[in-house]
Amino acid sequence: MLDKEIKQQLEQYLELLEDYIILKVSTGSDKVSKEMLELVDELATISSKIKVEHTELERTPSFSVNRIGEDTGITFAGVPLGHEFTSLVLALLQVSGRAPKEDESVIDRIKNVEGEYHFETYVSLSCHNCPVVVQALNILSVLNPNISHTMIEGGTFKDEVDAKNIMGVPTVFLNGEEFGGGRMELEEILAKLGSEVDASEFEDKEPFDVLVVGGGPAGASAAIYAARKGIRTGIVAERFGGQILDTATIENFISVKETDGTKLAASLEEHVKDYDVEVMNLQTVKNVEKKDDFIEVELENGAVLKSKTAILSTGAKWRNIGVPGEKEFETKGVAYCPHCDGPLFEGKDVAVIGGGNSGIEAAIDLAGVVKHVTVLEFLPELKADSVLQDRLNSLPNVTVIKNAATKEITGNDTVNGISYVDRETEEEHHIELEGVFVQIGLVPSTAFLQNSGIELNKYGQIVADKTGATNVPGIFAAGDCTDSVYKQIIISMGSGATAALGAFDYMIRN
Repeated sequence: MLDKEIKQQLEQYLELLEDYIILKVSTGSDKVSKEMLELVDELATISSKIKVEHTELERTPSFSVNRIGEDTGITFAGVPLGHEFTSLVLALLQVSGRAPKEDESVIDRIKNVEGEYHFETYVSLSCHNCPVVVQALNILSVLNPNISHTMIEGGTFKDEVDAKNIMGVPTVFLNGEEFGGGRMELEEILAKLGSEVDASEFEDKEPFDVLVVGGGPAGASAAIYAARKGIRTGIVAERFGGQILDTATIENFISVKETDGTKLAASLEEHVKDYDVEVMNLQTVKNVEKKDDFIEVELENGAVLKSKTAILSTGAKWRNIGVPGEKEFETKGVAYCPHCDGPLFEGKDVAVIGGGNSGIEAAIDLAGVVKHVTVLEFLPELKADSVLQDRLNSLPNVTVIKNAATKEITGNDTVNGISYVDRETEEEHHIELEGVFVQIGLVPSTAFLQNSGIELNKYGQIVADKTGATNVPGIFAAGDCTDSVYKQIIISMGSGATAALGAFDYMIRN
């Protein structure tokens, strides 16, 4: 079941098991059941601390991970390979008694959650965001006996996915009702359960020398460069890692042949925490303003942080097309990540809006999974690189429509079609399909700065000079939220370092 290299790695991890665990397995005669049996038997062969017991669970095939004499509430319905293999390994270690690597304050919040909660997370094994949610909910189950969690692999339980109209992963149900979709961090889930970080935790903080707003590549780089100067540094971020958390494969990060966004984000956070940087994650900034000797950063929870300088590195997010049906059918046929959600549309007709590199790459990926892909491009010609267009044109199940202005995404409970206007003839057309992938580029995350006095260009990008300085003294900017010509991870990191050095130079001169 497992190749030699993975098996060797697994042997090393399973040596860390602290106590005996029991895998309770519910299988039938189908192919997935046989694969599951092969996997659990292999795990038991590798470690003498793993025992296998056959039983009947709510779903078949599935298996639960338990302590001796105690059900922890962690269940895997389907075979957790692909991106979910790490979720399985962590579950084995944590159920055996190995403590999750979370702050004590977070662990206390988990243990203090009251009420009975049964979570179910529908995933695809190609989704790089799904393991974040699965691992977070597994930690809740390990630490709180009133919480249980089942990971459900959508390909194995397709009837459930169709019955619940699940068209995006991860999708989480709580006690039978839809709880949320998309990437959710552990603290974000706790907040939705009513266990939020109180604004009082931010009171009486000493002013920072440098406060970085945003935790993506630019923000992480800025924080590290600032901290290396020995000055008081903080990061406040809506989600550490930023936009790269939504990036599947990264092949142009120099010296690293290939990685993915989740791994890179984890490495960035680990590197930042090697320094004396105060990280305030899952906090939304409401306003940034220069007041007397300090920059004041106001959070959505009402707290105000002060700093001698600030570096804005809030990045960018997927651009919406802004037509009727887009918001209404999000996760119900409207999607933004072909890698994550593509497998849910197997054998179906879908559209991709956007003829740039990201749109054409999405169409090529989807063509190998879905029945047919229709690419809608607003301009008379596609903007993607010629090598991508050549590959697209070689595919038999792809249609390209140019000069197409998307008018509406239609549907009832889920998407059933898309309407567009031919910009040349002004005729309106409607295509019947079941999914729409929006790939029309990015918009800077700067809406909260509209009344800050910080200069933005007509695209909403922060105007910054060669040192990263904005028009407001003491406020700097870096990364994809700025008017930088190119939007690349490695360029964002460089601009973060530049802004930190610029902020340090500003402080010693003022």
